[in-house]
Amino acid sequence: MAFQYQVLAEQVAQKIYSGELIVGQKLSSLRQFAELQSTSLNTAKSCYELLEAQGLIYAKEKSGYFVQSLTQKPQIAVPNHPDFKSHARDISNLDLQIQIHEASANSRLVHLGSIQLSPNLVPVEAIRRSIQRALKHCKPEDFLYNNRQGHSQLREALSVHWAEDGFYIAKDDIYISNGCMPALSIMVQNVSNEGDSIIVPTPNYNGQLQLLALLNRKIVEIPANTEGFDLERLEQEMQNSGAKVCLLTANFQNPLGFCLSNAEKEKIAQLASKYQCYVIEDDIYAECSFNAKRPLPIKYWDQDGYVIYCSSISKSLSPAYRVGWFCLPSSLQHLHAKLMLQNISVNTPLQLGLADLIFSRAYRQHLTELRPKLMVQVEQYRQFIHSAFYDVDIRLNEPQGSYALWLQFPEQIDSLALYYFAQEHSINIVPGLIFGEDNRYNNCIRLNAGHELSDEIKDALVLLADWVRGELDVENVA
Repeated sequence: MAFQYQVLAEQVAQKIYSGELIVGQKLSSLRQFAELQSTSLNTAKSCYELLEAQGLIYAKEKSGYFVQSLTQKPQIAVPNHPDFKSHARDISNLDLQIQIHEASANSRLVHLGSIQLSPNLVPVEAIRRSIQRALKHCKPEDFLYNNRQGHSQLREALSVHWAEDGFYIAKDDIYISNGCMPALSIMVQNVSNEGDSIIVPTPNYNGQLQLLALLNRKIVEIPANTEGFDLERLEQEMQNSGAKVCLLTANFQNPLGFCLSNAEKEKIAQLASKYQCYVIEDDIYAECSFNAKRPLPIKYWDQDGYVIYCSSISKSLSPAYRVGWFCLPSSLQHLHAKLMLQNISVNTPLQLGLADLIFSRAYRQHLTELRPKLMVQVEQYRQFIHSAFYDVDIRLNEPQGSYALWLQFPEQIDSLALYYFAQEHSINIVPGLIFGEDNRYNNCIRLNAGHELSDEIKDALVLLADWVRGELDVENVA
């Protein structure tokens, strides 16, 4: 279970970022804070020390604690996105998609490409202890071929974990997979056929688009922005495009970072039922919320079995821990036998170790500690990017969870040219054109803010800014 001082620190951090506590405002004394929160003086002290370490407050000798100037930040415009007509189409530039996807995971380059957590944010010791306990207490049959649906202990642990977050999925409906992308792949293949169209909001995660291209599916794009996407357009395409499947992320979508409201999620579940259009929900970033409680998935409002819930721990724990899942709704129970043949068994010790991590509360504690750290880290990136591009008309998203940043430049900037320049200087970025069709996002790039903002990363961002300025100067002279 998370320590009380961590929970209190996250609550204070939210008040700072929301503006409820303003820059320079004096906070309650330690004794007053302890009394207000009905806690001990030591807990109050630990809370303030954590906030101070995160750069949210500072101590002034003999005067007390004050809100740090981190919230005294310049207003950064959010990216704008074009409207366009939707129609079924093939995904282009598959070779380029694959090349960039492979390069984005190159660990020898500066980590601004693939969206992944720094190893320093991974609770390595807790994972080690859980795996050791799991091996110590496992049964002889755990060393034989395991159930392709996944070990019952992990499925039960996930069911209990989600119930604590406010939504329930029975363990018998959970299938363990080798990560989220294999889960999406299996479900796309089982609810659609080659040549079928899948509805996706764009800009959309390039890995999903690459997957759909490899599976020979077409896409029907609907415009998205940093606030979400138009549900009226979604309904129109469900009704008129002939597509019977949507691939959606409602919580902290990659790359834009939007989180749909509960009302919007409920509406999507209703539309799925009304038009008998399956929604494959990729909820991989939900546990990286900057709030104390994770947002609910669309699945929560699914009454008729048209929402297929998929996710993994790749973004909240570690991408190296290849454990994900898909959850079979009531309307697809007839696929059980087929899925058991298609699904690839996942390493049993890792499954048991993750089950222990959840049941021991170590995973919950990790999330409680991770969320405020991510909130501070992402804001540090945003402020540094703003300063590095001080004289460039940039636009930048402001996510409320996850750690993907979507950076938009003036229209004349070619993000693919910037990508190749960055590669020459051992820097990973992902150019915007592969997040949708028709080169709509060619003046955008996606950046990873999952690693600490080191001097190396700062130098890389400054180098990118210098290149952009140079390109704009050339345009101005011409």
